[in-house]
Amino acid sequence: MKKIVMFLILLVWMDDSTVVFAQDVQLTQGQNELFQKIEELTGTKGNYDEAENVFKVSFPRKDIEVNIGGVKMTPPMGLTVWAAFKLMDQHTMMMGDMVLLEDQVNLVMSTALDDGLEVTALHNHFFWDSPKVMFMHISGTGDPEALATEVGKVFTKIKETSGGKGEKPYFEIDPSKTSLDSKKIDSILGRSGKMTDGVYKIIIGRTTQMNGHEISAAMGVNTWAAFVGSDEKALVDGDFAMLESELQTVLKALRQAEINIVAIHNHMTMESPRIIFLHYWGIGSTTNLAKGLKSALDTQQK
Repeated sequence: MKKIVMFLILLVWMDDSTVVFAQDVQLTQGQNELFQKIEELTGTKGNYDEAENVFKVSFPRKDIEVNIGGVKMTPPMGLTVWAAFKLMDQHTMMMGDMVLLEDQVNLVMSTALDDGLEVTALHNHFFWDSPKVMFMHISGTGDPEALATEVGKVFTKIKETSGGKGEKPYFEIDPSKTSLDSKKIDSILGRSGKMTDGVYKIIIGRTTQMNGHEISAAMGVNTWAAFVGSDEKALVDGDFAMLESELQTVLKALRQAEINIVAIHNHMTMESPRIIFLHYWGIGSTTNLAKGLKSALDTQQK
């Protein structure tokens, strides 16, 4: 089989000087063609790690100026978007990390979900950063060119929404002036809650085991929704408690209802079954918000 040699330049920083090493990597013609195709489909250059059989494409977020407590952040300090493709016998696995400003997160997330990728985490990496930077982790398994096409759409959406072209929801609402009809929410969700200081809150418990003991709603294993405002102009925020197998369907349902996702993470360790938590924020009519939440609840196991 024809072999093609790719020269990788490795830069190692030692003291104040740069030492350059050249390393020969043997690629088959098939590998070379595939890697070129991934670069073409993602619109991004990549590098091959022969030891782990992983081809990784990346681009720095040079378009954003981030300051943390007086420190000017640069892409090598953790502001680089990347996606890594691990080639296996029957399929390819892709994992990646998207560096996003707040107004980009949900538009980029919807692009990933709509194109068949999974979103596995959403969180911050820093404190005191200005503007606020969020990190969204994605994954997928399947045909490498199909995965590269999907990643390419995500990368394109990041570039399209840069420079303040994303979305930032805004409603002026004072909880002390809440006038919403809680019965409308109850009728849609099939559950009732409690009004406290202008906030109508519904709590739905789940159970898991930790150290041989069952824990549930009172210990924080719950989905909840807090509504404020009027029937026409309301805000809902809250938390979804999910099994790992439920995360993607809940995400898709909430995004289809134009409810924003603000975090995906764990609250515990060593629990069984594992529970993932998702924090959300949405504005609109109480009817539309409640219907969006109900569609997400309906995807979960009863």
